[in-house]
Amino acid sequence: MFDRILFPTDGSDGATAAFDHVLDLAADHDATVHVLNVADTTHDSVTQIGGDVVDVLEREGEEIVEAAADRAADRGVEAVTEVLQGGVAETIAAYAGEYGVDLVVMPTRGRTGFDRLLLGSTTERVVRESTVPVLSIRPDGEPAQYPYQNVLVPTDGSDPAGDALDRALTLADHMGATVHILNVVGVGAVGQEGYSGVEGLVEGAEETVSAAAATAEEAGVEAVEAVEVGSSAARGIEAYIEEHDIDLVAMGTQGRTGVKRYLLGSVAERTVRTSRVPVLTVPDSDDED
Repeated sequence: MFDRILFPTDGSDGATAAFDHVLDLAADHDATVHVLNVADTTHDSVTQIGGDVVDVLEREGEEIVEAAADRAADRGVEAVTEVLQGGVAETIAAYAGEYGVDLVVMPTRGRTGFDRLLLGSTTERVVRESTVPVLSIRPDGEPAQYPYQNVLVPTDGSDPAGDALDRALTLADHMGATVHILNVVGVGAVGQEGYSGVEGLVEGAEETVSAAAATAEEAGVEAVEAVEVGSSAARGIEAYIEEHDIDLVAMGTQGRTGVKRYLLGSVAERTVRTSRVPVLTVPDSDDED
């Protein structure tokens, strides 16, 4: 499933922690890891000083990627290293497209300060701009588990949600994992009791989940069906993760619009920011080359 994995790193503790998970993935899939450091030349504090500062960033970047390559070699994982200048998110997305990367893996926290960073906002920009799936890993707390045993796929029945389900089923089949298919009926501030149309929404959600579960059954993957009613899709996803020992969330970055139910970018981005487990965001297949 994964032949080329891109790991952008700034050498922070968060990136170092996430790299362990990258190596687990790469070793399991016999994948090559592309280790990328971006010397961020978009900040005024860098570009106004001139080439000497950029040279310093590039030298430090070389040390960072070589250290990561050494760790990969210790695990028997092939690594390719690169240091590039530019805007961080844009350079990462462009590199992924140029080198036919199958997966981008990023931490949701990185260095602070004016030099360069892989903070949550940068990760979210990559999620929005990338034409390949992005695996976001929260580096604080307990290490992410691999192989995954329980994979959550929030779905609204849209094509992007279907793309995420396909990816999740391939992963689950490879690892013998269970896929949890969830639709959250968001009723907002009015609550379930105050919203007269909730029964119809629940029925529609059950049909959506049942159809996705049938797809899982055809793929030979065990599936758990779930429909939850809550104030928002994002909060429902968060609660389900905690209650069912989820190891990975796989979701589309776009979905249906309107008042019924949705998995819009805002929901995916909130899940990336808040989830304690890795989140695999899958772009709309129509946008992929």
